[in-house]
This record gives sequence, structure tokens and C-alpha cells, in this order.
Amino acid sequence: MIRATPAYAATLAAIHRASFPPAESWTQDAFAQHLAMPGVVGLLNEDGGFILLRVAADEAEILTFAVHPAARRAGIGTALLDAAIGIAAAAGATTMFLEVSAHNHAARALYAAAGFLPAGLRPRYYADGSDALILRRAFTSAATTGA
Repeated sequence: MIRATPAYAATLAAIHRASFPPAESWTQDAFAQHLAMPGVVGLLNEDGGFILLRVAADEAEILTFAVHPAARRAGIGTALLDAAIGIAAAAGATTMFLEVSAHNHAARALYAAAGFLPAGLRPRYYADGSDALILRRAFTSAATTGA
């Protein structure tokens, strides 16, 4: 796993494009801009996944997260999520938030296994009209992964 800088924007955009519907995929420029922002960290698994998070004060947010369809169910998502939680905790965050489609059952299972709980709803948030579930996980720097 490597830290993704703006130089990796094309790679992240390609994985995102393969993983999300066209109306929801981010461009190379969007990734480059996000990766250049203070507090934003990108992690790339060269086998086909990445996670982008932002840490501000004591909160962290997963901005986007994808595993290429051909690389799914190999532990890449779990490894990326665990690493992101560790980075956020090390940076002083005590809570992490994210949004996920109510219809994305695989992602919801991954987040539930990592201890994320429902915290809210954004009706008709996605381009296809589906709702976004807001999930939250509280953690301490001493216990960032697992239970």
C-alpha cells in the first residue's frame, strides 16, 4: 500500500471509473485537486483499490473508496479501510464518517464489520436517486481497528 499523491490521480480515476456508474465517477482532475488539499490522504493498493480520506480536527471523513470489480473479495477493501482508520486516529481524529448508497450491500457489510453505525440519511443523494446512509465510527487512538 502506498500514499497516493496527485501524481496517482489517473490511476485512482481509472479504478473509480470501473467501480462506479458514469454519473458518479470522479475525473483525474478531481482526484488531483483533492489530493493536493490539506488534510487529505490517499492510499493506493496497487492490486486495484484506493481510499481517500480527509482529517480535520478530531473528525475524519472517507471522501471516496473503491476496489476494482476484478479485485474484489480479496481483502483489499478491508486493508484499505483499516489503514485509513489508523491514519485518522494517528492524526487525532476520534470519529470517522462516510456516506454509502443504501443499495450498496457489499460496502455496507464491510463498514458494519469495521464498526460503523448508522448516523443519518441523505434522501436522493446519488445521481440514480438512491439515498445515502451516513455512517459513523467512534474510535480511540489505542483501539483503532477491530471491535
